[in-house]
Amino acid sequence: MQALGTKIAAKRKDLGMTQSEFADRLSVTRQTVGRWETGAAVPDIDKISDIADILGVSCDYLLKDDHTEEGGTASANPVSRLLQDAVGRKVKLSFFDGEADIDLYDTVCTIEAFEGSWMKVSAETKKGAVEKLIPVSSILSLAYEEEDA
Repeated sequence: MQALGTKIAAKRKDLGMTQSEFADRLSVTRQTVGRWETGAAVPDIDKISDIADILGVSCDYLLKDDHTEEGGTASANPVSRLLQDAVGRKVKLSFFDGEADIDLYDTVCTIEAFEGSWMKVSAETKKGAVEKLIPVSSILSLAYEEEDA
């Protein structure tokens, strides 16, 4: 059984993030993060989702004892695992109606990074090279492009 604070500290360190950097992203103090990690305090319930997103884990992983690793049970978020596996790969994205990104329409993109509810993509377009941060919620589907042999 791993305590919430221990899980937060371990994942934060795995990501190479300092307590101050983590605290800034959550709009709390470094001391608050330190208290969470030592078990002297626990995060407010409304912060758990943000913490999970930043650390790239599920809320279940943080809160449940039976989740010994990220994605450790069938209830872990399969979309997160899919997008984590897509980092560095070339894809074509399709967007929900009203969410289309005109620069990325029918364009092969490279997923540079994925973090919680956002992903960073780069592409060569008619306008030149673009790099964008796009919300995962705007993506309807992605299709992997063939890798050059």
